[in-house]
Amino acid sequence: MTKDSAGEQDTLLDVPATPVRRRAARGAAAIAAAAPVARVTLDLAPAHLDRIFDYLVPESMDAAAQPGVRVKVRFGSQDVDGYVLARADTTSHDGTLQRIRRVVSDERVLTPEVAVLARAVADRWSGTMADVLRLAVPPRHARAELAGAGAAVDDPDPGAAPVRTPDPDAVSAQDRVARHWELYRGGAALLQRISAGGDPRAVWTALPGRTVAIPEVEDWAAGLAALARTAASAGRGVIVVLPDKRDVDHLARALDATGWSCCTARTPGDYVRLEADAGPSPRYRSFLSALHADVRVVIGTRAAAYAPVAGLGLVVCWEDGDDSLAEPRAPYAAARDVLALRSELEGAAFVVGSHGRTVSAQALLASGWAREVSAARDVVRSSAPRVRALTSTELASEGAGAAARLPTAAWRTARQALVDGPVLVQVPRAGYIPVVACSRCRASAQCPRCHGPLGLAGQRSTPQCSWCGHLAAGWRCDECGNDALRSVRVGSGRTAEELGRAFPGVPVRQSGASAPGGVLSRVEARPALVVATPGAEPVVDGGYAAALLLDAAVSTASVRLTAAERAVGRWVGAASLVRPASDGGVVLLVGDAAPAPTNALVRWDPAGLADRELAERVELSLPPAVRIASVSGDREAVSAVVSRVALAREHADFVVLGPVEIEHDERRTTDRTLARPVRTVLRVPVGEGGRLAKELAASLAVRSARREGGSVRVRLDPEEML
Repeated sequence: MTKDSAGEQDTLLDVPATPVRRRAARGAAAIAAAAPVARVTLDLAPAHLDRIFDYLVPESMDAAAQPGVRVKVRFGSQDVDGYVLARADTTSHDGTLQRIRRVVSDERVLTPEVAVLARAVADRWSGTMADVLRLAVPPRHARAELAGAGAAVDDPDPGAAPVRTPDPDAVSAQDRVARHWELYRGGAALLQRISAGGDPRAVWTALPGRTVAIPEVEDWAAGLAALARTAASAGRGVIVVLPDKRDVDHLARALDATGWSCCTARTPGDYVRLEADAGPSPRYRSFLSALHADVRVVIGTRAAAYAPVAGLGLVVCWEDGDDSLAEPRAPYAAARDVLALRSELEGAAFVVGSHGRTVSAQALLASGWAREVSAARDVVRSSAPRVRALTSTELASEGAGAAARLPTAAWRTARQALVDGPVLVQVPRAGYIPVVACSRCRASAQCPRCHGPLGLAGQRSTPQCSWCGHLAAGWRCDECGNDALRSVRVGSGRTAEELGRAFPGVPVRQSGASAPGGVLSRVEARPALVVATPGAEPVVDGGYAAALLLDAAVSTASVRLTAAERAVGRWVGAASLVRPASDGGVVLLVGDAAPAPTNALVRWDPAGLADRELAERVELSLPPAVRIASVSGDREAVSAVVSRVALAREHADFVVLGPVEIEHDERRTTDRTLARPVRTVLRVPVGEGGRLAKELAASLAVRSARREGGSVRVRLDPEEML
């Protein structure tokens, strides 16, 4: 076993490669005659083992142990999984090499392009290649692999995926969806460059109107379908990453409406769905379809960014600001950033689209790395509903009804809209009453066991801790001794109950992860009140007659840098489901939210808000104008990791913020006697971001090799700082 990494190659230039002894010891199996050394990356967690090791290839495994296959090797006293990256004739190791113990499967699941991407992602976000490969390559499913064994793995031209002979109906459908882009400035040019084999980069602001999944309607899914068909018709591979299964379903319906079909285990098709919710077997089967170049187009959720698509020519990220696209596991790379990196590595076109605009996407425009694709203001106004903000100033003349959670003006608008169709009610919090307080002194009600916040799951339920689940049946206020509670935040469940009483005889539907029926994909176009949490709004054919966006102040009350852009993104996403103003569609924003996001929604100008936010961050040296790293954990461990970063001593613009103590609730611990963890933030100019990531990775490798105590977590570009 030995290390063979590019980072240390300079020290080996004058050292002759060690020839491999081909004579087998008595009783030992012979090794392969040609290229007997396999370069293997192992599935090992310690950071100091994030390197490539050399193993001998037994003669019996010569044909199977090809680059990209899964293998079992001996490492220390245990068998470890790994992937063969390459075969070689020589090794730089001067000792005896171990032999590969077993080839798990002769399926080449790790393509050279994905291997390069995994290494680049690990380097950029101070992670390990093993962590990235766990995200990139799904677990093996033997039955699915056996079913696809007839596929050609060693195709002489893997980029030449089979293409169906287009029929007139399919060509006509493609023309219809392509016309969708004529509504946008630069849209037609984007399609032309993709079709010609170019690699344009675009930030696309989609028009409102997510109504029905047919190409004739101006819908975001029609736009994505046009992009996918254009690239595939030019013989290029396509990856489209979306936040969740509902969005994947919506895009799939749009693709099916153009004459395409989804490739399944029983029927061939034009695209595959790659999503974790599908289960191990369908997910692995879709992975193999892309690997074997049976299809050119892959649509799916976060992990689809690593799909092994042959001849990749286009990558698309829809709603890049959605929480579902932020990777919760190391190395915490967001799907948008992975796709942007992959587009550079493979020369593919890149499109990030949404109804709103994130500051990170705006930074791509400001740097000149990408171009804007958006509609003219008159086109936007003709497609958007009428938006009105019901602030306390606006409702000053309403009297006592202005102080209600559902003011009289909102009740009246909903009553009128219910005559023509369903009304959407967006509530920023799920549950019944997620946060309660003392009814006398208004002190926050805390769990007596872990001091977490108490909430109510139902009208007559016992207060329960949202951290540890403890039932606080005999709760009394620590400040005044009172035992009565009042609501601080009202969730979607309580909202649906109140609306049912306010609108007797009107059906009330709930949509959300904690709702009785879960997240609804679609509802019928008949009068009803649809209560949904952000991101769980179901689609209605023809659009909602109206939308009420409640508790606006809660949406912008966060101290995060992303609070304004996230609020506007959620509001615009819900408002996009409402009919245009010309058809009577109206959106009411209820509550005293921050002025900037409120004005951005009323004017339907999320791009303007993102531009102003970016300008402020540049002036204040905040992300994404700079690159930052968050190092959190035990104080001594954090200090040791940060002390080994040489940039702190060599670069004048290197800034260390902290360490500062982190509250116990971030660790969800019930032991109040433990020392509080700390966080240190490192800030460098964007141009030094690569060096910062490299030095942090090296520091973590030293920590791992020395087996330093304590716990540490390192995050580059942390979401809470962006």
